Amino acid sequence: MRKIIALAFLTIDGVMQAPGGPEEDPSGGFAYGGWTAPFDDGTSGEIMEKLMKPADLLLGRHTYEIFASYWPQHAEHWPGINEVTKYVLSTTLDTSEWENTVFLKELSEIEKLKNTQGADIKIWGSSKLVQSLLQHDLVDEFWLMIHPVILGKGKKLFSNDSVPAAYEVVETFITASGVIMVNYRRNGDVGTGTAGETQ
Repeated sequence: MRKIIALAFLTIDGVMQAPGGPEEDPSGGFAYGGWTAPFDDGTSGEIMEKLMKPADLLLGRHTYEIFASYWPQHAEHWPGINEVTKYVLSTTLDTSEWENTVFLKELSEIEKLKNTQGADIKIWGSSKLVQSLLQHDLVDEFWLMIHPVILGKGKKLFSNDSVPAAYEVVETFITASGVIMVNYRRNGDVGTGTAGETQ
């Protein structure tokens, strides 16, 4: 079985996309822009290098189109990005000139993919896709880069429709500018209910 690992740049209040945020940067957030820029102090290099090691990708249509417009011509900054398989969940897109792209139409195809043998699959950005996967308990790990800023408005990573789930901290790193980089791994269930109730 393959693990699905979601990676995202976040604010304290859970915003992952706002004007000038990572998904609006043509490099997908690796050459920081907008609200992430003040926190790019160069101290997260070793962790980012590990996160960007070659792995199959799973992307939503919007994030894929941003990646496809930039990375094929800049693969020297992300070695292996052209060679790995890019799985794209989209009901409207079914062709691309970017090599090794596979289009999926339904969430059930991702579940089948997860149950195959092979390397782990990483999701960069793609908030709607991640939210859909969380509704079906299909996310095994998170790598969150939490920036010390509150934006109030913007696209959030988490919705109110996620299946309750417990996660454990596997690895953490704090940059000199205060970005908390944390790896969470799925670890059991969690009881829910109103205050005072025994679970």
